[in-house]
Amino acid sequence: MNEKNEKYEKYEKIVGSVLDDRYRLDELIGVGGMAVVYKATDVSVNNHVYAIKMLKEEAACDEIIVKRFKNECRAESMLNHKNVVAVYDVSTKGDLKYMVMEYVYGTTLKKYLVGNNDPLELEEILSYTVQILRALRVAHSEGIIHRDIKPQNIMVLGDGKIKVMDFGIAKLPNAETVTVTDKAVGTVYYMSPEQASGKSIDPRSDIYSLGAMLYELATGEMPFKGDTPVAILMKHVHDAPVPPRIVNPRIPVGLEQIIMCAMSKKPQDRFESVEEMLAYVKELQRDPKVKFDELPSNTRWENLKAKMKRIFSKGKK
Repeated sequence: MNEKNEKYEKYEKIVGSVLDDRYRLDELIGVGGMAVVYKATDVSVNNHVYAIKMLKEEAACDEIIVKRFKNECRAESMLNHKNVVAVYDVSTKGDLKYMVMEYVYGTTLKKYLVGNNDPLELEEILSYTVQILRALRVAHSEGIIHRDIKPQNIMVLGDGKIKVMDFGIAKLPNAETVTVTDKAVGTVYYMSPEQASGKSIDPRSDIYSLGAMLYELATGEMPFKGDTPVAILMKHVHDAPVPPRIVNPRIPVGLEQIIMCAMSKKPQDRFESVEEMLAYVKELQRDPKVKFDELPSNTRWENLKAKMKRIFSKGKK
């Protein structure tokens, strides 16, 4: 038996069992670092299909991991929106700690990108962005900052709809902050400079992460690369990304402007809110050739672009 099969066998053994006389575990969907996800059926009411996220036995004994799990349960339970994965039931007492979620027939945006090989088309990028912004709008209105926006936490359904998930490290109002080295939570490829350096954050941190994700969707590359996570974090703090249109010239100017504005180092140079960013994205949907004159730091990005073009042209000689 190979290592992968051994990893899954332990969790497949409980397929068929019923949790709390209600949820029958029908199929093992995935095994992560802290939790296991099953497809399940509610046998007590109407045989409705759900996804159940259950903490691993060893994780359920870790105070920090349990706090993260409760954080995720609370955050997602507070949000009722079509672009957020819904949570219907939670159990955090005793040995079994799990939450019952909406079962989503789709794949993560990360897997979708890997399967595509090429950057996504503009129409698709903008459609996904609008939906993510709408999900973040309802989260921010409740005082919730996601802090881990990345393709792995975005589900793509077959009809093109988007569902944001995994609020495990979200910052909630009037709640103790999750302290998983709170100075550096989230995924390094998409982390805002203030998050990477341990400074206080606000909703504009999610805007930066979304900008970094858009960079990947539009170019097929990460905005920053490095040999170590720390090296990548330092680039988020100190370096400017190569303007997207240098990596992929097919990107319209308006999209590049939106990405670079969202990824500004200083929060005050970004969009003030997801609502403001949403307005620009919708305008780009309406007119893909639009150029935004009033975005923050336009002159700075144009100067950077000219500098990068000179560097690239020298490298080709």
